[in-house]
Amino acid sequence: MNAKQIIFAVLGLLTYFCALTVVAKEEQKVLVVLSSNGEDAGDVAPGFEFDEFAKAYLVFKRNGLHVDIASPAGGAPIADKYDADKPYNAEVLADPTAMQKLKQTLATSAVDASDYAAVFVVGGKGAMFDLPKDKALQHVIADIWQQDGVVAAVCHGPAALVDIKLADGSYLVADKEVNSFTNEEEQLFGKKWINEFAFLLEDKLIERGAKFESSEIMLSHVAVDGRLITGQNPTSTVDVANKVVEKLGLTPVQSTPYTEDRTLTVIAEFLAGDGKAITKFEHQPEQYQMNLIGMYGYYYTEVANTDSQLERALDLMQVAQSSLKHPKLDMKIAQTQQQLGEVAAAKGTLKTLLKSQPDFQPAIDMLKSLSI
Repeated sequence: MNAKQIIFAVLGLLTYFCALTVVAKEEQKVLVVLSSNGEDAGDVAPGFEFDEFAKAYLVFKRNGLHVDIASPAGGAPIADKYDADKPYNAEVLADPTAMQKLKQTLATSAVDASDYAAVFVVGGKGAMFDLPKDKALQHVIADIWQQDGVVAAVCHGPAALVDIKLADGSYLVADKEVNSFTNEEEQLFGKKWINEFAFLLEDKLIERGAKFESSEIMLSHVAVDGRLITGQNPTSTVDVANKVVEKLGLTPVQSTPYTEDRTLTVIAEFLAGDGKAITKFEHQPEQYQMNLIGMYGYYYTEVANTDSQLERALDLMQVAQSSLKHPKLDMKIAQTQQQLGEVAAAKGTLKTLLKSQPDFQPAIDMLKSLSI
C-alpha cells in the first residue's frame, strides 16, 4: 500500500468513526418521568406539572435527543390545570409524537435502564405522593446513575431521589449539592396539599445527607454535582434540561427565553443588587409579564427579613402597578410603605386608589387608621 492509499484509508476510518459518533449522539435517549398521582386536573389529587414537562421535552427535542416517557402506573398520567395557550404547551400539544407517548407512558417497572443515557424527573405536587414509593423507579434511576448516566429532577421531582440507595448502600443524594422546591416556597405556594405530604422535600433531602442549596423564591436555581442535576422550581426547568444536554456531550441549541422566565431572570438580577435591572421593565414592558412582576413583589414581602428586601419588593410592585391598576396590589403597596415607616406615601397610595374606587372599604379603613 503506497502513501496515497494509506492516507485515503486513514481518512476513510476517520469518516467512519465520526459518523459513528454522530449516530451515537443522535441515538442518546432520555427517560422523562411523570407522577401517576392525580385526579380531576389536580382538584381532587395533585398530578404532574405540564409546563415543566413541555419545557423539558422541547429542550431535548431541539437537541436531537430521543425521549421516552414513563410513570409508575404507565398509561396516561393526569396533569394539574395548565394554560394550553402558553407557547411551549401549545407546541407540545400540537406534537403528535409527544402526545402519543404522553397518552401511553411506559410503566417504570417495564423500563430497561440500560437504554438510557439520562433520566429527567418532572415535578408537580403529585410527585410527592407516588414517586418516593416507587421501587421500580428507584432501581431504574440507580442503574442509570451507576452506568455513568445523568440523573436530573426539577421542583418536586427530586422527591423521586430521596430513598434511592446505590450498590454501596449510600443514598444517591448523600454529600452532593442538591436543591428542590424549598420549604419557604412550599409554605407560600403549596398550602393546598402541604399537610398531606409525608415530608417536606427540603427537609428530607437534608436528612439524607444532601448539601441543600437554593435561591430566592421562584427564581431559577440549578445545583450541579457531577452527573446529578436538580432544579428548584418551574422557573429552573429549561436551565436543568440544558445542563442535561451539556452532560451528554452536546452544546445546547440556543433559544429565545420564554416571557415568564425572562421576567424572573430580570427580577433575580434586581434582587441580587443590580438596581438598574428594574428599568428594563419600564422601558420595554411588552417584553415582560407585568402581572408576574407585581405578584412576585407581593409574595416577596411575605419572606422579606430586612428593610432592604421590603424596599425591593415595593419597587417591583410599584413598577407593575403602573400597568395593572389592581386594588389588592395597591393595598399591599400601602401596607409595605407603612411597614417601612413611609406613612405619608401610604396615605397617598390609598387616596389615589380611592379616587378610582371610592367605596373600596379596605382602603377606607386603612386610611382612617393611618390618620388617627
